[in-house]
Amino acid sequence: MNEEVRLVPWSDEDFWVLEACNTPAMTANLGGPESAEKLADRHRRYVALRGPGRMYRVELAATGETVGSIGYWEHQQDDGETVWETGWSVLSAFQGRGLAVAAARAVIEVVRADGGPHRTLHAYPRMSHGASNAVCRKAGFQLAGTLTFEYPKGHWETSHDWWVDVSATARPTAATP
Repeated sequence: MNEEVRLVPWSDEDFWVLEACNTPAMTANLGGPESAEKLADRHRRYVALRGPGRMYRVELAATGETVGSIGYWEHQQDDGETVWETGWSVLSAFQGRGLAVAAARAVIEVVRADGGPHRTLHAYPRMSHGASNAVCRKAGFQLAGTLTFEYPKGHWETSHDWWVDVSATARPTAATP
């Protein structure tokens, strides 16, 4: 299925999306559900993130129905380089339809259009998270290798380091089946 999505800047009204994604199944690769306090803190950070970086609610372009979230923010790598990082979540009822891939492609184009100080956008899914690694591959990211990544704080996992060139001169992301 090739459904189109639209990225809508995160707002105060979008807290319910975080709540809907805060289930054991949805957070199994992220260290588990967050407490109500941590979820509220995350929401405040998402609302406040207006650059560098931004969070978005993802909706179906055809219907306006909310299907998840995606965003990008600055991340300092172990080598000291600062890059863009992205992460996403698709509500359970909408998984398996290619919507995370569509959202990842859309955020790549947003970052590319915004310009900004960083040439690359990275995603760091756990090695064991097959679905997120497939999203990276299908959205046009290239696998740089593996690293030990801390998320949530105090919890270290081996993750893949996927990247895509988001410089203004980069070619648009190729569609990969």
